[in-house]
Amino acid sequence: MADTLSITDNRTGKTYEVPITEGTIRATDLKKITTGGDDPGLATYDPAYMNTSSCKSKITFIDGDKGILMYRGYPIEQLAESSTISRRPISSSMVSCRTRSSSPTGPTPSPCTPWCTRTSRSSWKGSPTTRTR
Repeated sequence: MADTLSITDNRTGKTYEVPITEGTIRATDLKKITTGGDDPGLATYDPAYMNTSSCKSKITFIDGDKGILMYRGYPIEQLAESSTISRRPISSSMVSCRTRSSSPTGPTPSPCTPWCTRTSRSSWKGSPTTRTR
């Protein structure tokens, strides 16, 4: 039996099957639960995004309840402590640009290397990044 969730709408008596993938259901699957007519279907409400996944990532892992934040398998605290780049908000973008997944043929070049290089030089000078043509 496939992993599904059976939902009975008490307003209409209809039962719906919603697929479960890796312990989650898609909020958009709830849109098919309607009373008919112009009813746009159910929507989800999750104050403060306490139980919402925005994406599936093989790069980062976050478990807010346990206080875990990992980037490419490394605890974020370890990366922050050993960082050699300036501690500015742009640092996380720089780390992302400088670390790319390896392919069977070796590391893949980052498509944002020119931006990263300009930003790095500009950050060390203490001047804003300028656009070059």
